[in-house]
Amino acid sequence: MDSVIQNSVLDVQLSMEEGLSKVLKARGKPAVLLCDRGPMDGSAVVVAHLPNILSYLSEEKWASIMEKRGVDVTDLRDKRYNAIFHMVTAADGAASYYTLENNSARSESAEEAREVDRKTQKAWLGHAHHYVFDNSTDFEGKLQRVVNRISKLVGLPSNLSRRSAKFLLRAVPNPSDFPPEVVYHTFEVEKVYLINQDVGIDEQAYSFIRKRTTIDKNRNKQGAVYQITTVQRTLEGETIEQKRIITAREYKTAYKSRDLSRHIIIQHRISFLYKLQSFTIHVYESPAKGLCILHAQVEAKPGDEAHADFGVDLPPFFNIGRRLTGAEDEEKYGAYGLSLINNRN
Repeated sequence: MDSVIQNSVLDVQLSMEEGLSKVLKARGKPAVLLCDRGPMDGSAVVVAHLPNILSYLSEEKWASIMEKRGVDVTDLRDKRYNAIFHMVTAADGAASYYTLENNSARSESAEEAREVDRKTQKAWLGHAHHYVFDNSTDFEGKLQRVVNRISKLVGLPSNLSRRSAKFLLRAVPNPSDFPPEVVYHTFEVEKVYLINQDVGIDEQAYSFIRKRTTIDKNRNKQGAVYQITTVQRTLEGETIEQKRIITAREYKTAYKSRDLSRHIIIQHRISFLYKLQSFTIHVYESPAKGLCILHAQVEAKPGDEAHADFGVDLPPFFNIGRRLTGAEDEEKYGAYGLSLINNRN
């Protein structure tokens, strides 16, 4: 019965998304489609609510649902969405505002709501652009933070002063370094820089394509997702990035226009959540083999620049060095600088 219900939910969910996507494309105008919930939530759905006990759809049933549909996690999580925005339940960090009065479908206690929320976060963990919004502001401020992040992703000006904080790691992480409660996913990434088509117009603009392959626990390669990113700088010095998921065929076509003056970047990446923060470790295979950088997807708050950790609650189970800052660090440790074949750093 559980599987039948979840399959029906998926049918409606996917049909609505695909129908609305077709309508927006037919309009021929720029648009952003925001979806409240997505298919991966099915892997964290509560199927029974007994006193003080929540029963979830089993991993075996979820795997069976995907198998019968001929899809995998990469299809449902990575290929369908350009970004995932998780708004943490008020029960976690703003418990006084958590109530059952304004939602007749809500039945969980605050403790149960936190449990479901964390399980849902883990369901989407591994997406390349997974953002978690905590309750450090009021609800209106929380919504504005989401709007700012969306603006940044689609290439519009926003109030976000920084996309991520980066830290050098002194050693390559080992799976045994992760505590049992910290779930992580691994990926293989190929990043290819393309010839600048705007020479003479915007000398600093550049673009790249990326292939991101999921690696399972047995080190087998699963599905891959492809993306193109265009980077431009405004007259005010702000960096604007536009990201878009593309098909394998589009990737192969764009690959033919790769910039031969730059290396192809090969990385091993590890994504995980820690204290409501999204982290990704970039381990370089080529060039700069062995270089490890910890990326923290965080929001810049007033005064954070003055702190060595940029206001990030860093995981204590890694040997973390200094934070990377400024143009010199970006040239020496950033993928764009490292890709240059004649780079002497």
